Amino acid sequence: MDATAADEPRPRVREMTEPDIDAVAAVRVSGWRHAYAGLMPQSYLDGLSAAEYAEQRRAAFADPAGTVTNLVAEGPDGAIVGWAAFGPAKGTDPEDTDPEGTAPDEGELYALYARPDVIGTGVGRALLTEVLRRAPYPAVRLWVLEGNARARRFYERAGFRPDGGFSVDETDGFPVPEVRYRRAASAGH
Repeated sequence: MDATAADEPRPRVREMTEPDIDAVAAVRVSGWRHAYAGLMPQSYLDGLSAAEYAEQRRAAFADPAGTVTNLVAEGPDGAIVGWAAFGPAKGTDPEDTDPEGTAPDEGELYALYARPDVIGTGVGRALLTEVLRRAPYPAVRLWVLEGNARARRFYERAGFRPDGGFSVDETDGFPVPEVRYRRAASAGH
């Protein structure tokens, strides 16, 4: 924990609303650039656009059939400083998925990002705690870049463990290996 973390008030976590989309897009893009520097092609990271991502989020946010829950963390001044998204687990193996391509008994943390200037202040921890509290699943899984040591330590401190799942995506022709982590959603499940 950073020395400043004890001095920072706990962020307020709430459901995302449509007016939050631009701020969430900025958090996501700055989070990607910070977290994935050296792990993904820099040209790809430099080409990320908060405006383009905001348009994608608006379309997804407007979908009445959407199954994603989006949460935001607000700093003391009310500014959006973090974002998390979760929902039903996306299937990766035919033997553990239902016909719709989801793992029927698990949730998945799709994204969790904090503004780079607030990393270490409890924003990510507050978002993850709320995701695990709200997730209506007995277990939650997530994918993390294999080389992202900081994120892996963060999730391991929160009780997530690698479960053997592994995937390699390509970004701008560059292999991006990911490992899957899993844990019980909460003590109540």
